Amino acid sequence: MGSKHNPPGNRSRHPLSIFAVIGLCCFFYLLGAWQKSGFGKGDSIALEVTKQTDCNIFTDLNFESHHNDVEIVEPAKPKAKVFKPCDVKYTDYTPCQEQDRAMKFPRENMIYRDRHCPPEEEKLHCLIPAPKGYVSPFPWPKSRDYVHYANVPYKSLTVEKAVQNWVQYQGNVFKFPGGGTMFPQGADAYIDELATVIPIKDGSIRTALDTGCGVASWGAYLLKRNVLTMSFAPRDNHEAQVQFALERGVPAVIGVLGTIHLPYPTRAFDMAQCSRCLIPWTSNDGMYLMEVDRVLRPGGYWILSGPPINWKTYYQTWKRSKEDLQAEQRKIEMLAKQLCWEKKYEKGDIAIWRKRVNDKSCKRKSANICKLREADDVWYKEMDTCITPYPEVNNANEVAGGELKKFPARLFAVPPRVAKGLVDGVSIKSYEEDNKLWKKHVNAYKKINSLIGTTRYRNVMDMNAGVGGFAAALESPKSWVMNVVPTIAENTLGVIYERGLIGIYHDWCEGFSTYPRSYDLIHASGVFSLYQDKCKFEDILLEMDRILRPEGTVIFRDDVDVLNEVRKITGGMRWDTKMVDHEDGPLVPQKILVAVKQYWIGGGGNSTSTDE
Repeated sequence: MGSKHNPPGNRSRHPLSIFAVIGLCCFFYLLGAWQKSGFGKGDSIALEVTKQTDCNIFTDLNFESHHNDVEIVEPAKPKAKVFKPCDVKYTDYTPCQEQDRAMKFPRENMIYRDRHCPPEEEKLHCLIPAPKGYVSPFPWPKSRDYVHYANVPYKSLTVEKAVQNWVQYQGNVFKFPGGGTMFPQGADAYIDELATVIPIKDGSIRTALDTGCGVASWGAYLLKRNVLTMSFAPRDNHEAQVQFALERGVPAVIGVLGTIHLPYPTRAFDMAQCSRCLIPWTSNDGMYLMEVDRVLRPGGYWILSGPPINWKTYYQTWKRSKEDLQAEQRKIEMLAKQLCWEKKYEKGDIAIWRKRVNDKSCKRKSANICKLREADDVWYKEMDTCITPYPEVNNANEVAGGELKKFPARLFAVPPRVAKGLVDGVSIKSYEEDNKLWKKHVNAYKKINSLIGTTRYRNVMDMNAGVGGFAAALESPKSWVMNVVPTIAENTLGVIYERGLIGIYHDWCEGFSTYPRSYDLIHASGVFSLYQDKCKFEDILLEMDRILRPEGTVIFRDDVDVLNEVRKITGGMRWDTKMVDHEDGPLVPQKILVAVKQYWIGGGGNSTSTDE
């Protein structure tokens, strides 16, 4: 009798199940072999299905992050605000040096020529137009000598400075013969004379300052001797002088020695000059000369050509008495001695002093000495009649602040400020790692845009320069970089100058001290993360648009959330943009946003976009 758990029928069915399974396996094996032999239709069907599901149909998918654009988060915000063109009267608008606003301030000590930025309610929220007929500047080095008239349509200097060979008007271009007020025979001959005293040729002199630069021919001709000059001049009756300099492909900013410190760190420049710059050096107890001393490196040179030098020859031309000019020169000599400068040369129109390498041989007992720790805190800080002290040294031969290698070795050598641990957060190790990182970043940029590193991008700006790694990686005679250290960032500008690069302090919540259409390429790494809670992204982007040339390029490097916000704003700015993954791959949250400004001009003319 069978149990209830094992009924008798089970035993008879079990072998049948096994035979059924074996039979099915054999059938499917034979069927597969038949299809593989080519006699079946399975391959053609599978092939057809594969064709219909080709992966290429996914190539148009956009894998960028869009989570910031979800309307449930910000339902009231439009996708892109469209910015209208400004009136053509703003073609050369310089927000913090506008003439109408400047004239409301006192003339005393050039206060009215200092920076005076518009309040929030007066800021422009439109796109600055290019002038009618605007074309891309000539490529370097031709741009040193020629500028398109349409780009800077101002002829006053061709008349005012005709005898001095500043600039000539020829057809539809300006020609710059290289002359200046104190070197009408050309900057080259003038520099050759300086080089008999100053070691310009061997790399000892790399950074220079031109106070009251005119059209910056001194700086333009020093470039072929591998010297980078920061040139500045006010926006005054010498119409567009700084604008001419930038169109020529020469570093320059709008600036003046007035009441506010120059926006440069201590010990920045190897050489400084005043070529008939008309700065009253003996006024205010020598305050202006003390400011030059602050930014002049120990062992650096100061050149004075123009009043009162060679007063015996020029006193009648200058319409001043012999006694007055003689007294002025004596006072300059006295101030120079107090500053610890040694006179090295005076012949004809030129006098040259050298700042001593340290203060061991100086007598400054009666002098008013500034506080060294405050010497680099200069943004909107008023100058005082005090002398910036030298850093301490251990012996009479030591260079105060540290000795620099000759350029180009200086570019990647460890700067003294880093070696001495004077910059918070920057060690020798982190400095060297930063150099490697920026070489990698710049190589990635060149893969995105092969024109980077060519004369296509002559005037370059780094908006958040750090220790200058981007500029160092890009270093080439074909371009120069304005390294901007934001006033809210770590103060690294002194390191940048010790590397043989140039730069400036600036607050990006305000307008930059330059004319519209000054730069071919702008690099903005971490800028918008830095300013996220400080001012509106819109204001910063509109300022970038103002100073960027038509068809110029911007490279943003920042967190993806920040770049999505930036991209949303640029969508209404006549910029073409493209998001690119970090060079280490798509999983890195930092991305690269590349933008190209479209070409358009005031009055409706536009070759690449239409007014909206």
